[in-house]
Amino acid sequence: MKLTREVKTGILAIGIIFLFIFGYNFLKGTNIFSSSRTFYAKYDNVEGLAKSAPVTINGLKVGKIQNINFANKDGLLVVEFTVENDFEFSKNSMVRIYSSSLIGGKSLSIIPEYDSNNLAVDRDTLKGDIEKGMLDAVSETLLPLERKLEATLGTVDTLLVGFTDIIDEKTRDNLKVTIANLSATSNEFKGISKSVNRLLANNNEKLDRTFTNLDITTENFAKLSDSLAKIETGKMVADIENVTSQLNDIITRMNNGDGSLGKLLNDEAMYNNLEGASKQLEQLLQDMKLNPKRYVHFSLFGRKNREYDPPEDPNK
Repeated sequence: MKLTREVKTGILAIGIIFLFIFGYNFLKGTNIFSSSRTFYAKYDNVEGLAKSAPVTINGLKVGKIQNINFANKDGLLVVEFTVENDFEFSKNSMVRIYSSSLIGGKSLSIIPEYDSNNLAVDRDTLKGDIEKGMLDAVSETLLPLERKLEATLGTVDTLLVGFTDIIDEKTRDNLKVTIANLSATSNEFKGISKSVNRLLANNNEKLDRTFTNLDITTENFAKLSDSLAKIETGKMVADIENVTSQLNDIITRMNNGDGSLGKLLNDEAMYNNLEGASKQLEQLLQDMKLNPKRYVHFSLFGRKNREYDPPEDPNK
């Protein structure tokens, strides 16, 4: 059978159209010969997600995003994507937008739920979710710090205002004078320190001898302490108590008038006799002083005793 020129032209046109469609889809990354499934997910914000972005399951690329359009006038977005892999998951699975790398764009990840009684089929709408990026996490972390920093800056500003009110011109002058006095005092302390250093240098040997003597004294005190520790304090206390008891007994007997000393202290007649005897002895000694010849005689031939002449004033 011979084909006419018109039939050949039609076949060629159909082939060119097929090749154009295949090439266009190939350049878009779509294989027209594969049996892919199409799913949808809704988001309030797609976070910069773009067409042809990969779709992954557990990190494995299973499809790509086909289209992103508005679902209604409220700004709700619908993401259309295909899954070329025949991996099955349920309708409760979640589709999450995430950052594939620090410098890369956004991608779509299916978080599968395995429920054989509720499997997802072509054209189903799955739940959408957005993973927080690094900047979002950093922003959430820095937000409380930012609030605290603002409060701190407000407090610092209040303190600076109060400090400015306190540090007026007169106070600044006083501070200058105080600092000048401190500088002068510091210079004086430096001079005193130099004098002390010279004094210590000049008396170094004396200080050494002094510390040596202190060491010897410390050793002597240690020996004395050892000697005191060896003393039988119990026996010493017992002896002291015994002596004290005897003294108390003697004092009690004296108070009761026992013995000569007790009678002397308690007998008024004996006291008066002793007082009279003492007075007579005093008069005798005074007379012997005034008239020694009356009591001492020395003669080769003998002499009569002179009669006693009482003194005019017995108190002389």
